[in-house]
Amino acid sequence: MKKAVILSLLTVLTWGCSKDGFSNQNPYLPNYGFSMEVNTNLPSYNSLLFTGNSVRVYPVNGPTNGVIVFNTGSTYNAFDGSCPNQNITSCSKLTLSSSNAHCECEGENYNLFNGQTTGKPYGLKQYRVQVNGNVITVYN
Repeated sequence: MKKAVILSLLTVLTWGCSKDGFSNQNPYLPNYGFSMEVNTNLPSYNSLLFTGNSVRVYPVNGPTNGVIVFNTGSTYNAFDGSCPNQNITSCSKLTLSSSNAHCECEGENYNLFNGQTTGKPYGLKQYRVQVNGNVITVYN
């Protein structure tokens, strides 16, 4: 009996926890398997050296409307470039404005510091970010 309880506990702990607790599940946006590097030494990405700036990057095999990379001041956030509360359509490409991303279809603004808005079930779909010097790696 004791062995069965220990085995059950180990099974729950093993299967119940993800590797890093990161989840970006959204029923409207597909899960793309991609990895890309953004080098802030390059002129097209140089604006990311300053807090509050963002760029849109189109990785190979990545999200249809690209990935938005945003400098929060202490780190970088990376979000899917599509509106998170509807299927991808012609109007679902987010428009960047200061520290917000605007969705024309929904008429909503999403905060790029945390990916959230009010009154909607899903915030922006976030991707993992790793920084090594001037190279920002974004991946899913």
